[in-house]
Amino acid sequence: MRVKANQIEINYEIFGKGQPLIMLHGNQEDFHIYEELIEILKDNFTIYAIDSRNHGLSGKSIDFSYDAMTQDVYQFIRQLKINKPHILGFSDGGIIGLKLSIFAPNLIDKLIICGANYHPKGLNKKIIKALKNEYKEDKSPYIKLMLEEPKIRKKDIKKVTLKTLILVGEKDVIKTKHTLKLHQMLKKSKLIILENETHDSFVVHSTKLAPYIMEFTKK
Repeated sequence: MRVKANQIEINYEIFGKGQPLIMLHGNQEDFHIYEELIEILKDNFTIYAIDSRNHGLSGKSIDFSYDAMTQDVYQFIRQLKINKPHILGFSDGGIIGLKLSIFAPNLIDKLIICGANYHPKGLNKKIIKALKNEYKEDKSPYIKLMLEEPKIRKKDIKKVTLKTLILVGEKDVIKTKHTLKLHQMLKKSKLIILENETHDSFVVHSTKLAPYIMEFTKK
């Protein structure tokens, strides 16, 4: 299915029935990373699985920023008249979820962030070096986005009052101290560091998130 939101065609699918849950994927992915998770959660949630702009089957645009993608999701929720959805965001999707919670907090019920940073400096130095080398080779806008964004102000993060669950792998590419700082700034957040997990091992084509989501979203 497609809907025009923020001047861009957004590709999405709806699964299941229950509490509304919007799933946002990471950089250079599409919503199919959640296929296995959707199978488990669709008995309890109405799941809206979205392809971000310039990803999957969604429209293409030279305006490629987290601000633009946040507006896409905001307009998507408004267009489909989704009432107080939970947001699940992985990596770039987590950044979008965080920015949406700052921009339109009354639109969301609860926020689940997996492996997301609020500033490029939150990535470990080894990854930053690898990304810079890759960008020199192909000038990819996806890599450029990770090197230059996000730059979310700490004072804005501190204003967020949504109940938030932060999940991160013990071996994530994001510095643990960066995630701890995010947890400290989000007043109503819970942090879970998953032992022996990497950046995406507990998210992409995995069902490991299911029990955490079920528990966290209980009314």
